[in-house]
Amino acid sequence: MEMELLVALGSITLINLILSGDNAVVIALASRNLPPEQRKKAVLWGSAGAVILRILLTLVAAFLLKIPYVQFLGGLALVYIAVNLLGDKQEEVACEGAASFWEAIKVIIFADLIMSLDNVLAIAGVADGHFGLLVFGLVLSVPLVVFGSQMLMKLMDKFPIIIWAGSAILAWTAAKMMVADEKLGVWLEPYALMLEIGVTAAVLAIGYWQKKCGQAGSKDTYGA
Repeated sequence: MEMELLVALGSITLINLILSGDNAVVIALASRNLPPEQRKKAVLWGSAGAVILRILLTLVAAFLLKIPYVQFLGGLALVYIAVNLLGDKQEEVACEGAASFWEAIKVIIFADLIMSLDNVLAIAGVADGHFGLLVFGLVLSVPLVVFGSQMLMKLMDKFPIIIWAGSAILAWTAAKMMVADEKLGVWLEPYALMLEIGVTAAVLAIGYWQKKCGQAGSKDTYGA
């Protein structure tokens, strides 16, 4: 049990590192037009509001994942997130600088709310109803979201293996969520290990294929 707990804690930490980067960038962009003193306050208050909403969302997600069929669908959604994480087509984070202190707080809260759905689902899935793990994941997300944007991006650029490891963890978690579904899990349980390995391998293979296609497309473009 202790080893499983440590693995889960490590998984939540890595998932937070990978999935919180864009949220941190949004906070920086939303407050960039404010005076320095107001900028710091907007970041702190906006982040506090965003974290409260994230806590509520995660608790709701953890509850919903106990409903039959929802956990299986949540696993499928997590597979999509894992595949998308390895894609070369990274979306630009679009966020205009707010003109006032309260507007900046509003932008930070709602932008983070929209962009945190993948993070919320991943943490709820890894925690698997363990309240302590949920609290750890949410508390850890606070400094990552507030202070981590530049460090996270540089870290992932320098060590791409971090993203691959995070995607593998998400895929494995997705398969475990499917197997744990109250209704469909009865049929999947005998093939649990096979499904976990298969889903993880498939996600990594699709990611590798996407990278290869992206590189081939770039070569064709430059060649032309």
